[in-house]
Parts: sequence; structure tokens; C-alpha cells
Amino acid sequence: MISTTSFTSLSPPPPPSTTASHPPPSVDRFAFLLDNSRSITRLLQTHASLLRHGFHDHPILNFKLQRSYAALGRLDYSVALFRRTPRPNVFFWTSLIHAHAQSGLHDQALLYYAEMLTQGVDPNCFTFSTVLKVCSLEPGRALHCQAIKLGFDSDLYVRTGLVDVYARARDVWSAQHLFDTMPERSLVSLTAMITCYAKHGKVDEARALFDRMGDRDVVCWNVMIDGYAQHGMPNESLFLFRKMLAAKVRPNEVTVLAVLSACGQIGALESGRWLHTYMANNRIQINVHVGTALIDMYSKCGSLEDARLVFDRIRDKDVIAWNTMIVGYAMHGFSQDALQLFNEMCRIGYQPTDITFIGVLSACAHAGLVSQGQEFFGLMKDEYGIKLKVEHYGCMVNLLSRAGHLEEAYELIKNMDINPDPVLWGTLLGACRLHGNAALGEEIAEFLVSQDLANSGTYILLSNIYAASGNWDGVAKVRTLMKESGIQKEPGCSSIEVNNKIHEFLAGDKRHPKSKQIYKMLEEINDWLKANGYTPQTDIVLHDLGERQKEQSLEVHSEKLAIAFGLISTKPGTTIRVVKNLRVCPDCHAVTKLISKITGRKIVMRDRNRFHHFENGSCSCGDYW
Repeated sequence: MISTTSFTSLSPPPPPSTTASHPPPSVDRFAFLLDNSRSITRLLQTHASLLRHGFHDHPILNFKLQRSYAALGRLDYSVALFRRTPRPNVFFWTSLIHAHAQSGLHDQALLYYAEMLTQGVDPNCFTFSTVLKVCSLEPGRALHCQAIKLGFDSDLYVRTGLVDVYARARDVWSAQHLFDTMPERSLVSLTAMITCYAKHGKVDEARALFDRMGDRDVVCWNVMIDGYAQHGMPNESLFLFRKMLAAKVRPNEVTVLAVLSACGQIGALESGRWLHTYMANNRIQINVHVGTALIDMYSKCGSLEDARLVFDRIRDKDVIAWNTMIVGYAMHGFSQDALQLFNEMCRIGYQPTDITFIGVLSACAHAGLVSQGQEFFGLMKDEYGIKLKVEHYGCMVNLLSRAGHLEEAYELIKNMDINPDPVLWGTLLGACRLHGNAALGEEIAEFLVSQDLANSGTYILLSNIYAASGNWDGVAKVRTLMKESGIQKEPGCSSIEVNNKIHEFLAGDKRHPKSKQIYKMLEEINDWLKANGYTPQTDIVLHDLGERQKEQSLEVHSEKLAIAFGLISTKPGTTIRVVKNLRVCPDCHAVTKLISKITGRKIVMRDRNRFHHFENGSCSCGDYW
């Protein structure tokens, strides 16, 4: 409990004598001074003067004083004053509850509310709307019943608070029922319901409500933009952000964080750079949170140079900023840079977190640093006391299996302290395909199917293993299993940003307005490749087709279409950046290396696992991916 001794020495003195030339300050004068106190020193002076002139028991001045102390960060003084107030009414209690809610002391705010009830003071609508902001589901339901009993449930602010309680508790049905029965709706209540929908993935419902709104403030725009970004719809997020700018609504830090996330998801580097410039021109502060989001965006969009520039300029970096830069280096396969930054971080005195080690272990995995990875894996528990998560095991399985230590990776999975997820099994299954271990691959796949853990990736990897060994009966068997289970292969999709617009391609896609030019460019690329002795890697095609048909299938992979579009749409020498939703296939990897050499272009490709920087016929991964 906060001590009340702060004011024990401030006993009220006897009223001062006054003269006609020096009349005492009035209640209105003190009220004005209290309302306009901008520092704790000035407020203390006003309080002392109030005591000297005998206004220590004035209810309005005491209320204003209590509220002013809380507003200036002296919650202890505010509580002390409250405890000295005889028979505080509902306004005093509500102010006390509000102050604790604003300070993030939610449990204390609820305790004061309960104490108020035991003192026989009934809440009003403002008390309800205040205390509802700090409620979880069960206290919220109890308050809902109490609001109905006291007749406050139809109040606009109380009902909005109840909608928010149910929304935060993921009870969408209750939130929607309350919202639908509101006699009138404010901007706040509309935003609360949109937030409820967006937070729980019902973005279509959120957008329908958003579109019906008349006035929209920045908070409402932010909720919708972030809702799209958080639920895998980054293109819609960026489109809505442009509409927000066109509507002359000024973005704030929350907007920026959501839009940077959307840019990072689809590799929209030009859009991200534009937003970075916009922030500088419109005085949006690049604090550690925004700076970290910029690092993440630039890393995911393939520009580590920009990411490092932002990192170096951030003042008062926290561990999250360091983690983001380390993960960025690891994602690009710049393993030594990631480990060097980790060592620097520890030398300065930052305590690594579980995310730090995900970055460090990923860096080791991408470079085949088995012994170093095992050493870091041990340090996590023994030196830093970090609890191992499935992501850390995933990094180690990737490290071991990529390096050919399949049995060791298999044993690690079987002896884990936590249940392995399908992604982790898929990592080992992919390594079985890479190293041609069909027996272990079949064993893993059968286990996943029997445990109902198989997904489309499981079946595709097993198909790859069979196809690589020419076992077309096995491929047919897998396809039958997929059909019977209703599982469809995730289509390969590649995207490229040109002139601030994202262009997406599927394998064999002919929907693009420049489709004829793209396929003409592909023919030209094929001529270049043949002239340089390229042989298509038809063994990776999962269909039992003729050799020429397999070659034609490889020629129209989505990443090749995206690269061809980049070549015809950008100036010579411009870096081409492609984002693919799946792992880049060996044939496309080999072809992209040759294209980079023939055209003199740098090509940066982000696939599901990592980044590849193709330049002058080589890849940054060293063909180890």
C-alpha cells in the first residue's frame, strides 16, 4: 500500500489574518492554479498556500489536487490525499481508480473499486467506463451484471467499455451482440468493434463496418491497416494506407509500425523507403521502436545496408533492436556478421534473450557451423538459463540435418522436452530429400500421417524423395493420399516490386498485362542459358513426363517469370528483388546465378527459408541452403 506519511506534517494551520489590501485567495483562484499546474514544484507550492489559507477540507479543491498529483506522476501523493479525505464520494473514488488504470496498475484499480463498494458508495457511469478498461473477462461479466442492475448498461460509454472487455477476451459473439443492440454508436464504440473483428481475424467484417463509418480518426485507420498486416494481407494494408493519406489523415507512430510490417512481409522496399522519407519530412520521431521496425523492414526487403545504417543511428538501443539486426544478418546468410554483432552485444553488457539465440543458431545453420551451433545451444541453458523453445530445436535440427547429420537430428527430435511441431519434422524430411535418405524420409512421413500431423509440405517432400529416385509409383501413391485427405499443394508464388507496385506471379502465369513481353524475355533468357552450357535439372519435376515437357515445366516457374518482368521493367544495372513463398528450387537457383552473370545484374531473392544474393554468377549462400 502507498504510504500516506507524505502529508502528516502538513496539518492545517489556523486561518491567517487578512487585511483589506491583501484579501485571501478565493476558491476560484485556487481552482485555476490547480488546473494549470504544469510541474510538481508549482503544484506543491499551490498545495502549501491552500493549507495556509484554510482550504484543506474544501471538497472541490481536494478533488482537483488529488487529480493533479496523479496527472503529474505523483500517485503516492494522490493516494495520501484521498486517504485524508472524509467520506470521499463517487467522484473521488472514480478519480483514484482512473489514475491507477492510467498508470497500468490494473489490479490495484480493481481493488479500489471493490473497496468503494464495501464503503457503500455506488458507482456511476464514469466509474464503470473507467474500471472496465482494466477488466479481464470474469470481472467484466460481473460488472456487466452490476451495470444492468443499476441501470447503466444502456449508457453509451459503459456499453462501449463492455464491448471492449469482450473483444479483448476473444468473446466476439458477446461483443457483437452488445454492439448490435446499441441505440446509438460513437466513433469510440465503432472503433472498439472494428478492433474486435480485426484482432480476431474477421477482417472482412471489420472492413465492412469501417467502410460504413462517416468520420474516421487516425485510431480507426490504424486498427484496420494493422488488422490487414497482422493477418497476412499486406497488400490490402498498403492500399488502405494510401487511401488514408489521400483522405488527409496524418499518420502517427502506430500507423508507421503497421505499414512497415506490411512492407516487410511482401518485400516492398520502395514503399518502405518512401515511408522512411515521409517520416523524416513529417517529423515522426524515429525512436527505438520505430527504428527497430525499420531494421526489420529493410532486412526482410533485402537491403541489409539500409538496415545497418538505421541500427547504427538508433540511440539507446534495447535488446530488441540488437536481436532484430542479428536475425537480419542470419536471414541473409551473413553468419559471421551476426556472430560478431552477438559478441559485441554481450561485451557491452546486454543480456541475450531467447530471440537472440534464434538469430545466432540460424546464422550457424545457414553457414554449416555445427560445432559453434552446438556450443551456443549448450550456453543457452547452462550460462544464460534460457528455456529452450521449439524454435531453438528447429534451428538445431536444421543445422544438423543440412550438414548431413540426419540420425543425430532425428535423435534430438525424439529426445526433446517439448512436443515437436510439423515444421520441425518437415525440416528433417527436407534434409532427407537433399541427402537422398529415402528410408528415413519414408519413416518420418509415415509417422506424421499416422499422428495426423502431415500437411501439404509433408506430402510434397515425400514426393520429391520418390521422384528423385525415379519411384513414380511412390509419387502416384502420395498424390492419391493427398487427394483422399483433401490436401492441396501450396502453389508457388513470386512477387516483385516495380514503381511502388507489387506484381505477383504463379507458375505458368499469363494473367499479367505484360505477359507477352515477359514470355518473350523468357525465350531470350533460355537462349542465353543454352549458350552458356546450362542443362535443366529435370530430375526435380514431380510428374512422370517426357524430358521436353519437364524442361518446359521448369521454364515457367514463378521466380523466373518475376525475374523476366524485372529485366524488362527496370533500367540496366538495377538490382532485381524477388520474394517467393516457397523454397527456391535447385534449377531456379542455378538459372538465377547464370542470369546475374550474363546481365550484370544483382538479384536478391527471399524464399521461405532465407535470402539469396546472386551476383556475377555466384550466390551468397555458397550453394548451401
